[in-house]
Amino acid sequence: MKKFLLTLLIIVILLLAFVLYTFTSTGYFREINNTENYEVIAEIPLKGAEDFTINYEDRFMIISQDDRAGRRDGTKSKGHLYYLDLDSGEFRPKKLTANYKLPFYPHGISLLKLDSAHYQILAVNHARGHTIEKFELFGDSLVYMATFRDKSMISPNDVVILDEESFYFTNDHGYSGKWGRLAEDYLGVAASNVMYYDGNYKEVASGIKYANGINISKDRSQLLLASPRGFKLKYFDIQQDGSLELDKDLDVGTGIDNIELDENGDLWIGSHPNLLAFAAYAAGKKEKAPSEVIKISNGKAESLYEDDGSFISASSVAAPYNGLLFVGTVMDDKLVVLKKK
Repeated sequence: MKKFLLTLLIIVILLLAFVLYTFTSTGYFREINNTENYEVIAEIPLKGAEDFTINYEDRFMIISQDDRAGRRDGTKSKGHLYYLDLDSGEFRPKKLTANYKLPFYPHGISLLKLDSAHYQILAVNHARGHTIEKFELFGDSLVYMATFRDKSMISPNDVVILDEESFYFTNDHGYSGKWGRLAEDYLGVAASNVMYYDGNYKEVASGIKYANGINISKDRSQLLLASPRGFKLKYFDIQQDGSLELDKDLDVGTGIDNIELDENGDLWIGSHPNLLAFAAYAAGKKEKAPSEVIKISNGKAESLYEDDGSFISASSVAAPYNGLLFVGTVMDDKLVVLKKK
């Protein structure tokens, strides 16, 4: 009997330890203080503007939009890419993929300038399994070029272009089955990865807790990777053959999502400070999830904006432009433009 009670006590202690670990490692106890020193300039009505990227040289933004909440609840509306002229002051995005005939549920995107007013765009697409779509942008007109599809695209989240012929993408999960994914999400099992494509697909980083947003440093020498389940930003040195060597991890204290660079090369990241609240929100079990915007400069992370979800739920991307702060979200019904008071 004593042996049974001891065994039961050990099991209870282990379960309590697991619950405590899950709550503490996902930011459940994080206090959110609503930032009040920003005023709202505009609310752009786009449902699920999960990712965007700004070209500061030619002063425009490309937005990836997909109504994830609608699809979750049975409304299968097509997603789109949008072009936003940042100098017009009108905040009226132009739909770029209006004539794109294939199913399109875009996720992470990347932009590379090829020559004057000519760009390459890659977009993760979850419409027909998992693919990465290649487009070329001429001014504000988009042309479909190719589709990349491979068995290594287990759960692609974000993509970044290295050059015209190569790119990296993240798989935010290493398992496709329900139980494996639950272990990654709640036990923090590090099974996701980064893939590299240069005509062939190659795994270049593995053993990551939820490999999410990805970008390249301003000098293009390092790959920057968001690991929200570990509350870390990972820095990798890019090798000549495209392989990666881990340089360092930076503890950021929040669940970082997509990574954007400003004109100085500083990082701006939309984040999820409470991952359990975000998971419940994404599943439709909660009406809101907290948001945070952080800036990383000279290896130091600074929280610039917090919201408990009442105004901005589940911020996923952020970037500054000309004194304004743009914030996109996973499933909210607007892309927000803020200005510091």
